[in-house]
Amino acid sequence: MLDRRSRTAGTATATGLIVKIAVLALVAGLAVWAALPLIGAEAWWALALEAAIVAIVFYTYLQRRAIPLKYLVPGTLLLIAFQILPVVMTVGTSFSNYGDGHRVGKEQAIEAIVAAGVQQTPGGATYLVAVGESADGELTLLLTDTADGSTWAGTEAGLNELDGARTDDSGRVADADGYTVWSLAELGERQGELAELAVPTGPETGIKVQGLSAFEGASTRSYDESCDCITDSATGVVWHADDQSGRFLTEDGQAALVGWRVGVGFDNYLAVLTDPDIRGPFFGVFVWNIAFAAGSVLLTFAVGLGVAMALNRPGMRGTKAYRAVMILPYAMPSFAMILMWAQMFNRDFGLVNDLLGLSVNWYGETWAARTMVLVANTWLGFPYMFLISLGALQALPADSLEAAKIDGATGFTAFRKITLPLLLVALTPLLISSFAFNFNNFNIIELLSGGAPFRSGDAIGGTDLLITYAFRQAFGSSSADYGFASAVSVFIFIIVATISAVMFRTTRNQEDVYS
Repeated sequence: MLDRRSRTAGTATATGLIVKIAVLALVAGLAVWAALPLIGAEAWWALALEAAIVAIVFYTYLQRRAIPLKYLVPGTLLLIAFQILPVVMTVGTSFSNYGDGHRVGKEQAIEAIVAAGVQQTPGGATYLVAVGESADGELTLLLTDTADGSTWAGTEAGLNELDGARTDDSGRVADADGYTVWSLAELGERQGELAELAVPTGPETGIKVQGLSAFEGASTRSYDESCDCITDSATGVVWHADDQSGRFLTEDGQAALVGWRVGVGFDNYLAVLTDPDIRGPFFGVFVWNIAFAAGSVLLTFAVGLGVAMALNRPGMRGTKAYRAVMILPYAMPSFAMILMWAQMFNRDFGLVNDLLGLSVNWYGETWAARTMVLVANTWLGFPYMFLISLGALQALPADSLEAAKIDGATGFTAFRKITLPLLLVALTPLLISSFAFNFNNFNIIELLSGGAPFRSGDAIGGTDLLITYAFRQAFGSSSADYGFASAVSVFIFIIVATISAVMFRTTRNQEDVYS
């Protein structure tokens, strides 16, 4: 018996050792894979941080004895990677001008401006042009050399040979590994972005795009470090560097196409509070955001609690079938249900107008659109409230309810003075989390109304929340402003954290009263 146990323990130990070696080998491989681009970018602080993390992992799991750190390290690293680091990066971005026209460093901006002044030289290389985006969203020229058919990828960082490209009958790149190639329609719609892209190939040479073709030539522009300026010899225009705004400006304030990323302090935050063109719409969205989140919680809780009380009756038949029907919206994919609701609210052939005999323009009138999103969100959210309310009702102390009946409290009085306060003690934390979720409920707005209705010339819609407003600033407009969008995200965090803290304090007071 002892020998059998010893052999079993030895096998388990050997298996664990093999698994440990395999995991540490994987960690080492991932570390090397991540270190190579960091070395290429000369990101030494990031490389030092990666080395420290790998050292901690190896030190922890090469220990033979069991230590608590072995269980804490995975969770801590995941917390840092997926929670703390994104928050830190968002806050850092909010203090910068990062966005379209300010994506690169100053040296790259100089190269791009110089490359934009390229004029074709006799015998210079010519290319067939396709345009695409890399996996990280970087705009890229996908070029085919007309002389030898070789393919190249051109970005603001320079020109690199393109592997794994497939060309169409005309010779243009139709597909390339790691890139999404634009269609001709996208190419026509996004000419503004393409006009800002300049591909340098040397100190004073670069790629110039003309329609669906391009050429390499020499630039008429040159950078002078002594005056920190760029001069165009063909036109005589001189741009001087403005390190505060991260742009090259002429004497009359005209900016070159490409700037660089700089810190702007609290400018993005102050713009929300002081710029009248931003402040008014922002606070209008903020008020509606509070109303939407609070209204969603109140409506879903009221409907969910009402259904739960109706089904929480002893001796009631068919309760299992009723409960199954009630949680159907909760079980279905929310994005599919939202798209279904979008069709139901169609003005001309939607089910809502047909059944009620209405002709409401749900997407064209602000309050109709807001009613629409609240109705759809209530239908999607009440099953969750139904489930937690039903569980809380079944957990209520029977002696308190019996004592209330003996004292003559029945019906609505018993509900208002006994049942509801006891429910709120248990459910308030969940209601707070529901408020925080609905405050940032991106899906219901983006998929159902898209922020509509929009007034003429207004970038903010009648149903926009702060989160959809921030998204539109960062990704949904013709000119992305990640710095300002990050500042709005920080405002959202502060608002939700403040409201949640106040609500949790109220919850503790309730617990003291009813404990």
